[in-house]
Amino acid sequence: MTENKTTDIPKAYDPSSVEDKWYKYWLDNKIFHSEIDETKEPYVIPIPPPNITGMLTMGHILNNTIQDILIRTKRMQGYNACWVPGTDHASIATETKVTKFLEEQGISKYEIGRDEFLKHCWKWKEQYGGIIIQQLKKLGVSCDWERERFTMDDDYYREVIKAFVQLYKDGKIYRGYRMVNWDPASRSAISDEEVLYREVNGKLWYLRYPVIGTDRHLVVATTRPETMLGDTGVAVNPDDERYKDVIGKKVLLPLAEREIPVFADDYVDMEFGTGAVKVTPAHDVNDYEMGQRHNLKVINIFNDDASTNENVPEEFQGMDRFEVRKKVVQKLEELGLIEKIEDYTHKVGYSERGGVPIEPYLSEQWFMKMDELAKPALEVVKEGKINFYPEHWKKTYFHWMENIKDWCISRQLWWGHRIPVWYHKETGEVYCDVEPPKDIENWQQDEDVLDTWASSWLWAHAIFRTKEEQDYYYPTSTLVTGPDIIFFWVARMIMAGMYFKKDIPFHDVYFTSIIRDVKGRKMSKSLGNSPDPLEVIKDYGADALRFTIIYLAPLGQDVLFSVDKCEIGRNFANKIWNAGRFLLMNSKEISLNKSLTNKHIDFADEWIISRFNRTLKQLNEAMDNFEINNATKIIYSFVWNDFCDWYVELIKNRLYGDDEEVKAAVLTRAISIFENMLKIVHPFMPFITEELYQLIEERKPGESISTASYPEVDESLINTSAEDEMQFVQEIITAIRNIRGEMNIPPSKPVNAFIKSSEVKQHQIEYIKKLARVESVTVDANLQKPKASASAVMKECEIYIPLEGLIDLDLERQRIEKEIKRLEGSLAGIEKKLSNEKFINNAPPEVVEREKAKQKDWKENIIKLKEILINLNQ
Repeated sequence: MTENKTTDIPKAYDPSSVEDKWYKYWLDNKIFHSEIDETKEPYVIPIPPPNITGMLTMGHILNNTIQDILIRTKRMQGYNACWVPGTDHASIATETKVTKFLEEQGISKYEIGRDEFLKHCWKWKEQYGGIIIQQLKKLGVSCDWERERFTMDDDYYREVIKAFVQLYKDGKIYRGYRMVNWDPASRSAISDEEVLYREVNGKLWYLRYPVIGTDRHLVVATTRPETMLGDTGVAVNPDDERYKDVIGKKVLLPLAEREIPVFADDYVDMEFGTGAVKVTPAHDVNDYEMGQRHNLKVINIFNDDASTNENVPEEFQGMDRFEVRKKVVQKLEELGLIEKIEDYTHKVGYSERGGVPIEPYLSEQWFMKMDELAKPALEVVKEGKINFYPEHWKKTYFHWMENIKDWCISRQLWWGHRIPVWYHKETGEVYCDVEPPKDIENWQQDEDVLDTWASSWLWAHAIFRTKEEQDYYYPTSTLVTGPDIIFFWVARMIMAGMYFKKDIPFHDVYFTSIIRDVKGRKMSKSLGNSPDPLEVIKDYGADALRFTIIYLAPLGQDVLFSVDKCEIGRNFANKIWNAGRFLLMNSKEISLNKSLTNKHIDFADEWIISRFNRTLKQLNEAMDNFEINNATKIIYSFVWNDFCDWYVELIKNRLYGDDEEVKAAVLTRAISIFENMLKIVHPFMPFITEELYQLIEERKPGESISTASYPEVDESLINTSAEDEMQFVQEIITAIRNIRGEMNIPPSKPVNAFIKSSEVKQHQIEYIKKLARVESVTVDANLQKPKASASAVMKECEIYIPLEGLIDLDLERQRIEKEIKRLEGSLAGIEKKLSNEKFINNAPPEVVEREKAKQKDWKENIIKLKEILINLNQ
């Protein structure tokens, strides 16, 4: 082992002095960069590209930490690890931001026109689009930044257009009038998956329509009275006796003064409302289908911003839809045409991006036929060629894929991939190709852009720029993403992979958890419960945040996160630092010698080497099964308990002895094990591990723990008998320590231990004496219990600690009797409370559980104290 750099190791670990230094070092030495290397197997992760409008959230922290753990592990295991970063142009989100930004300066996007508006979008992208990427670097992610992609890069843009043209020419894309979800905020169609349904406390209005030629009215119920201005019929069920005589007649539509037919259709539910239904084919999906069956007129009453157009009476034109609602209701009330109004709770669809109620809107759009595209994508998951973690997401995937509808891929926006279709200005001929028509001045390009997901569905292969790279890196290895985009992105990427590349896009999909606050609420800015990750990193360090969030995130379960929980990660980092500092400070006095690594081995060394190899085996199994939360528990247990709490203490006797060769062997071996330990911790906590790795010895320029070889399990070193022996010694030491604590024996006072056993060996006694602060140990299989002694019983032995001279026995008896009395009083109070049915039935469940836990603890404490009292009285 070459000379180490321990001249000045700070007492406490300071992340702020370490993180930027090592991230720069990794970048300068191209540690994260990958090139084609046929001698190595690639391991590839395509990052879920965050929106350019995005700012780092705790969800990003969880998702990207998982990806970084996977990629760093594989890099150290010798794979050609390639994690491709990038950002998504995010049509609606970006256009909304830029439009608002311009409006604040008094500029309308419609006044400046498409080309000028797009210049502003690009300018905005250059200024703000990379913020989230810079923020991600603070987390320590090991992306190949030389490969950073953007969904509107020239070559990526071209891939998207080529995909559209291929699908169009293959008959998979068509244009047609359909009822779509219209977002009046962005003035664009959106997909079913972009609609969120909220329960709304609304009204149900009963409107009276006069039947022409009679003095009768048909009463129809509606939650959207404004749409009556676009009604072109009234439907009843053919089996409804109440309306047999009006089928075929006409009603006079109030306010619009339009005659509309009454007709029969099986769709009508006789039980809802009055059994008669107003039909507005332009503004309701089911009404549209009824209208098609009965040849009804289709009257669209809204502009693209959901204000009323020229198809409504003049007095209602140019008004916001909710203003029109008020006015229509007011006018109908004046005319005596409202039968009644009821409170009504129902679900209303809201635009996920726009945040406003959507309008069902008849519009000419571009659609993609999905049935044939879905079949192969369904099969590869059913056949296990693609694995989902947790597996239960397969059911969700199958259900959606088996009931898939055609995808509306056009958006009435300007920022995005413009649809490569041109219409001849004179003949109306349609032209679709990657390149525009040669006589472009005679053609008009389609105004719409593609749905954002119709570009990011190519991400898994289009991130690679050349055929050679695609052949080498594709299919990718693992996708880590949120289950909320299983339809938007995961399913569509599988379809795109199977269609364009005739292969799966990835082998494994890891669905992350949802991060909630400690009360179980989803994190959001409006609730004020969403911490700024950069502030958390500033306060606790990136490693602490990374480790904590994975430690709290079991596969498939929500993460209950609060900033103070980062103490878990910070304390863990400090534990590692202190152990490393102790070993390296000793190496100032003790010469290290690698040739002695396997010399002077005792059972404590055999134990830690065995524990390391068993831990590594368990860790590899957990990682292979994507049990990343379990992996943190495995690492934590070894590092904190086995290495820091026990092994470092166990070696002190030999480190402080007189034999220089033994000291050198013990310390060299301990540092070697510590270095291997750092390697398995590194993917989880990259910064502190790099800092300590560099401090262990002088490294070559550009050398990094990130590219060091990952330890391999040596089954021959897993020694169950050494582990069993150490567990036995640990139990004895722990039992003596517990007696000290329970009996209030000061740490400075040595005790004498009597152990009744035939299992305790002479070489174990020195460890027991040192770690339990015992002056003398007497071992005898036929030992009699000394008087006035505290005892502990274990599987293989009984332990006695005589108390005379250590504590004032009378005072201790009085203290314990007083404590028993106090606990019995408290226990009586809590039992009275828990026997009260009113309390059990009315108190929140968590309060009842807390009281039951107290009851259990206090009962156990009383039993324990009474046992101690018996020992003292003997």
